[in-house]
Amino acid sequence: MRRNILLLFVFVLSLSSCENQFDPAVENFKDLDFMYTDPKFAQGVLTSAYRYLPDEYSNTEYATDDAVTNDRGNSYLQMATGSWTASYNPVGMWVDGYGAIQTLNTFIERSDDVNWVEDPEVAELFNMRMKGEAYGLRGVFLYYILRNHGGYSVNGDLLGVPILTEFQDSGADFNIPRASYQECVEQILSDLDMAISLLPIEYNNVAGPGQIPDKYANIVTLSSNYNRVMGDFSNQLLNGQIAMAFRSKVALMAASPAFRNGSNIGWDEAANYSADVLEYIGGISGLASLGDTYYSNTSELNGLSGGNNPTEILWRNNIETSRSSQESTNFPPSLFGDGRMNPTHNLVRAFPMSNGYPITHPSSGYDSSEPYINRDPRLSNYIVYDGSVLGVNDTPIYTGTNSGTDDAINRLENSTRTGYYMKKRLRMDVNYNNADGSWQGQINYTPRIRYTEIFLNYAEAANEAYGPTGASSNASYSAVDVIKAIRERALGITDDPYLDECSVDKNKMRDLIRNERRLELSFEGFRFWDLRRWDEDLNEPARGYDASTNEVFDVEQRLYEDYMVYGPIPFSEVLKYSALLQNNGWE
Repeated sequence: MRRNILLLFVFVLSLSSCENQFDPAVENFKDLDFMYTDPKFAQGVLTSAYRYLPDEYSNTEYATDDAVTNDRGNSYLQMATGSWTASYNPVGMWVDGYGAIQTLNTFIERSDDVNWVEDPEVAELFNMRMKGEAYGLRGVFLYYILRNHGGYSVNGDLLGVPILTEFQDSGADFNIPRASYQECVEQILSDLDMAISLLPIEYNNVAGPGQIPDKYANIVTLSSNYNRVMGDFSNQLLNGQIAMAFRSKVALMAASPAFRNGSNIGWDEAANYSADVLEYIGGISGLASLGDTYYSNTSELNGLSGGNNPTEILWRNNIETSRSSQESTNFPPSLFGDGRMNPTHNLVRAFPMSNGYPITHPSSGYDSSEPYINRDPRLSNYIVYDGSVLGVNDTPIYTGTNSGTDDAINRLENSTRTGYYMKKRLRMDVNYNNADGSWQGQINYTPRIRYTEIFLNYAEAANEAYGPTGASSNASYSAVDVIKAIRERALGITDDPYLDECSVDKNKMRDLIRNERRLELSFEGFRFWDLRRWDEDLNEPARGYDASTNEVFDVEQRLYEDYMVYGPIPFSEVLKYSALLQNNGWE
């Protein structure tokens, strides 16, 4: 953990200014005490923590049964095929997570003494907001560290990770044992609750003093002062609703099969935390009608400005203008892309028919000779299969080995390995043709939290706590109600006999909810972690489909050991600190 102090020191130097870049004066290097007199510097310390947040488009699907990649050197491919060790961990969050927490602890300890502004009520608001952000972010980072590194230790106890709530200077004792899993969950929830108490639910300008939220009414008298700190200008910073969403995430994880023996969090609590978020947007009526195609809703995307969000998005990263990186990485070769994300036939088979029945159900009407006819519209929205059209010119994509095209299976190094390419995350109006000078990028962003995720969190927890048709104590809707709304949006059907069939059986409903989660959140970095918290089989081979021969074939074996449900503590940390127990199997 000493490296985290170095990271913070390097960050402090990076904030420093100097008149002569070759021979800077000593006084131009600012130490942390400069926070007290320079509010911009203090804010920069807080802002730096945001940079450590993981990208939700992490492509961990490459290490699951949902996708492979044609990049043979990819770290997730290596991890899934036998190279995952405590020394080689592509999903490690230890260094970045604790680096961010060290920074946040520094900020929290000093924030009360910062001279934010001369106006005392504005200064108090700034301090409240930024401390709220800092507590919330600390909970967020501890959640990620716990998710990635918590597990059963060599002693057989379900442990979390070390909890750091104070800045560790060079003289601190770094030989800190891992806290229990439950203690970590409690610390995360405590930090998120603190954030919720300090922050507004959303950052919005108010028209007059009467609209100032009650928690700030005894602090600020002028709406202009409130708007200066808590108004639209602060959009995309962590707010109360985002903290509430992370309570939903951590509670769902803690209640899941892989962790529930070490957690006091039950499914009812997970459902309530999710309902808290959903009630704010009106419950079921708040499900965005175009939420399943958030990445390609042209008018929404082109209308983004000033930190506003589409109705599907709770939190996102910054807008990228004239972007084509996702398309250049994932378009097929015929559209000048690298074709990196190759969905599996496993995932394709998970999409139901347009009538809502799984393709294996006797009432589905599935025809294996016409495998893509009358399927769930999400299949053609999310995945490119043989005969799909793609791009600005609706170019047909043929993936069969006998098609004679560069898009065919294993034709080139950047061709598909499975017979499929990813379509989700991509804009069809991006032209990546650099050869004739017609290149055109478009506006896009990466979501951090979609409301659909929280709806699915609620459905899963509510089904486990109350059965398919029961509701949380602070909601009026059931798991069935949520899944009905999601499937009606996707399939365009109001009559859903398969959902009716599942609604009388908690186990069938569980399978349906998990499958809907797999489809709705595909290619967004969830499957890798969902399989582990469900304690499901990790070694389902990744399969492909050759449209030229109608052959289903194994593309890539998964080589996970049973203990790999839980990730390792970094080997270098275990070597240095005797109190830090390794997770079982990673010794």
